[in-house]
Amino acid sequence: MKKSLTERIKALPTFLKGDAIKKYGYSFIGIILSMLIIAYVMNIWVGIVLTLFVILIGILLYFFANYIVKETNHYVSNLSYKINKGSQDASIKMPIGMLLLDSDGEIQWINPYLQKYFDKKDLLGFSLKQVDKELAQTVSQLKPNEEKVIHWKEKYFQTVFHSDIGMLYMMDITEYAVIKETYLDERPVFGQIFVDNFAEVSQSLTDRKKSNLNNFVTNQLTSWANHNNIYLKRVDTDRFVAFLDKKILSRLEKDRFDIIDKIRETTAQQNTPLTVSMGFSYADSTENVMNYDEIASHAQENLDLALGRGGDQVVVRSKNEETRFYGGKSNPLEKRTRVRSRMVSQALENMMASATQIIIMGHQYPDMDCVGGCLGIRRIAKMHGKTSWIVTNPDQYSHDIKKLMAVIKEDEELSSSIVTPEMAEALLTPETLVIIVDVSKPSLTASPVIVEKANQLVIIDHHRRGQEFPANPDLVYIEPYASSAGELITELLEYQSNEEEQIKTIEATTLLAGIIVDTRNFTLRTGSRTFDTASYLKSVGADTILIQRLLKENVDTYLMRSHLLNSLEILPNNIGIVHGEETFVYPTVVAAQTADMMLSMENIDASFVVTRRNDGRVGISARSLGNKNVQRVMEKMGGGGHLSNAATQLTDMSIEEAIEQLKIVIQELDTEINL
Repeated sequence: MKKSLTERIKALPTFLKGDAIKKYGYSFIGIILSMLIIAYVMNIWVGIVLTLFVILIGILLYFFANYIVKETNHYVSNLSYKINKGSQDASIKMPIGMLLLDSDGEIQWINPYLQKYFDKKDLLGFSLKQVDKELAQTVSQLKPNEEKVIHWKEKYFQTVFHSDIGMLYMMDITEYAVIKETYLDERPVFGQIFVDNFAEVSQSLTDRKKSNLNNFVTNQLTSWANHNNIYLKRVDTDRFVAFLDKKILSRLEKDRFDIIDKIRETTAQQNTPLTVSMGFSYADSTENVMNYDEIASHAQENLDLALGRGGDQVVVRSKNEETRFYGGKSNPLEKRTRVRSRMVSQALENMMASATQIIIMGHQYPDMDCVGGCLGIRRIAKMHGKTSWIVTNPDQYSHDIKKLMAVIKEDEELSSSIVTPEMAEALLTPETLVIIVDVSKPSLTASPVIVEKANQLVIIDHHRRGQEFPANPDLVYIEPYASSAGELITELLEYQSNEEEQIKTIEATTLLAGIIVDTRNFTLRTGSRTFDTASYLKSVGADTILIQRLLKENVDTYLMRSHLLNSLEILPNNIGIVHGEETFVYPTVVAAQTADMMLSMENIDASFVVTRRNDGRVGISARSLGNKNVQRVMEKMGGGGHLSNAATQLTDMSIEEAIEQLKIVIQELDTEINL
């Protein structure tokens, strides 16, 4: 049956029926008709001949159009078949796994390539969770259209999940993943190893015992290096350098660098307690070029960080990765000497001499040690004829600090030197010397803006140094071996000239009060130097009766502590946690006192107090008897402190969420905090 003209036109390919084709076609017909009319007007025979010629051309075009339509349809049909055939072959034969799931997670279709990874052959209609829980869990965590590398069936797959149609694509990239893994494992690692207190321990030993101790440490480290395929080279009496690769470093991290525990415990049994600190660094996985100078520099920085935190620990960090700490299980041993104190005192005097004025600040929510340290530095500045300002925020005073400020207010000269952060920022000039006391983290200072803008910066602190630290301080005096910042600053005061105006009673009293508070009445972190310092402060007028009056608590504080203790929860390993109500604000000092009080109870070796602070954040005060490392817990939660005394503050979190996070961290660090 022959097709009509209309049907034939409809059968033409789309591109032959477009508006442009129609326009050109109508124009062509119009031109032909015009030519025929002109031909007939000029000569009828020419018109007849031309008409026959046009008819002939039309017949040829008709058959040519039919041929084009036929060939085009054949080409399109053949192309569609090939595309469909190719798609079918690709889904069946190509090395890409394809899995189609319905909205309930049931398998609707799977291609043969992926089928071979399942033990069960009949998968259709079964839930993916029933067939393979591991893959089902992985799929549930995939974001729509996000490419992700997963490890499944001892292979690596590049996966993408199209959630709109429920199709999972999996391409085996094991070969390339293994190459990348090998590259990352073979990255060079540079290590700096330092025997913390070899000089101090060996100075009183005979030559023979000193040689034996030296040989013991060398043999222990050499044996450890040989066992782990590490190149170790001694470069000084108490310093070694190490070369290894990332895979070996990962193994050492898994063992938590047990060599430092072994050396400490063995030498302690021989009454020559030595500790070892290490710093390791390597190139980031994102870096294409190894800069060995930079790696070595980072390793030294990591060692400095370990020593700044008290030694007996390992710090592992590359340029852009998070710092990892290991060890730090012992209280810092007394290592600072009077010589170092004198050198720091002289350096501080020189810096003060070149400054036009001095701004002194401690940490937010200051305590007695913080304020006492600031008053001590102000006195040193006064002895050298320099104007100084102490930066505090009155809104952050605790009960005992408010009483102290009331006493200071009676001294007009002293009280006029205490300014707010806003006033201090206005006073800051390029020639101003900024000294921060009892803190080394810029974000925790009374005014982080001043620390950031300071051209000259001095840090005096007794807390272990954390990862956050000012970029380029001019003088750093961090001694974790000291009981308090007040102890360090009092020693600096002792080296000042006797001809200068001596320390005032309220200044000496506050310094001694800070030492008493930080040592819990000389029971924690107290050495012979602590008593020497206390003796000096008493000799220059420290008023112990005033201290007792300042530290005396009111009935409300006592009742708040008792109320907090009603929520006591004791975890395994003798860890106690108490918490306040979500809507009630507890003073910081109450939380700290409650944590201290909990340690006097049976079966509690570490205490954590979780309360809401007046700035809206959740604060956690942590204490221990020294056999548990609460510092590691608080560092993991963004805070810091000492092995037995630490704290942190959490933002945008409820009390319940903070307690839950605290328990998770304690569980994660179980082997680290139990010394």
